[in-house]
Amino acid sequence: MRIAVTGSIATDHLMTFPGRFADQLVADQLHTVSLSFLVDALEVRRGGVAANICFGMGQLGTRPLLVGAAGNDFAEYRSWLERHGVDTSSVRISEVLHTARFICTTDADHNQIGSFYTGAMSEARLIELQAVAERVGGLDLVSIGADDPEAMIRHTEECRSRGIPFAADFSQQIARMEGEDIRVLMDGAAYLFNNEYEKGLIETKTGWTAEEILDRVGTRVTTLGAQGVRIDRKGEEPIVVHCAEERRKADPTGVGDAFRAGFLSGLAWNVGLERAAQIGNMLATLVIETVGTQEYELRRGHFIERFTKAYGDTAAAEVQAHLPA
Repeated sequence: MRIAVTGSIATDHLMTFPGRFADQLVADQLHTVSLSFLVDALEVRRGGVAANICFGMGQLGTRPLLVGAAGNDFAEYRSWLERHGVDTSSVRISEVLHTARFICTTDADHNQIGSFYTGAMSEARLIELQAVAERVGGLDLVSIGADDPEAMIRHTEECRSRGIPFAADFSQQIARMEGEDIRVLMDGAAYLFNNEYEKGLIETKTGWTAEEILDRVGTRVTTLGAQGVRIDRKGEEPIVVHCAEERRKADPTGVGDAFRAGFLSGLAWNVGLERAAQIGNMLATLVIETVGTQEYELRRGHFIERFTKAYGDTAAAEVQAHLPA
């Protein structure tokens, strides 16, 4: 099953200031602030929703197609993703813009000052999915994630016009979207991904009830945080899958992306919706136990041992048959 994942590709530059921002601000001079903070730590982390999802799918051996836009500074990141099982040949490289990045400084009180540079992400709207499909011999599913808004709309409309099944996954972009755009991006989707808060926001902004949305999408997948995930389909009983047990909670960033990576891999393996959600939950657990969205390691024996504990021998046997050696 050939799955393309569209969405953002970015890096996070995270710095630590050992003092307090508040101590450097003069109340009657805030209209003319000019400050430089000497930081004592810098972490550069790979990120972007599409890249995170593809990394997870690559770890599971499903060889996803990453579709997005990056800058000429993408070479090292590309090499990392390719080494971890991701097809990056459909990434558009901008001739003039850098890869998107988030730059953030955190002080001793955990206050943050940050900036997000969209950069090359704006060129994702220029990507033609038909060219991607022709290169690999057709697409079975396109997951359309948070990206340049025009790119999201273009990819959705192209999938509809060419009859390519697609998954709608707005995530961070839903806050800036109006109801009409959400309706366009969602209508006819094979899968709709959202968390519980986004579920309410989608219904409020579109004016559609949960039932009306199920008239327009095949399957709605709602992540519920510590309560796991619920899968809704019209005329059928919901499927509810609990989370796997966490050994520690290090960093929640990227957990939703990891769930999607596992779920999409389950679809690629054709193991059914419940099993796909279990795979997604297990991968999400590995991410929450690790600092960074792509810093976890999937070891086959370790994964199956914990999967068995969470979901039983029968489920584990089905999944084990698909995991890379």
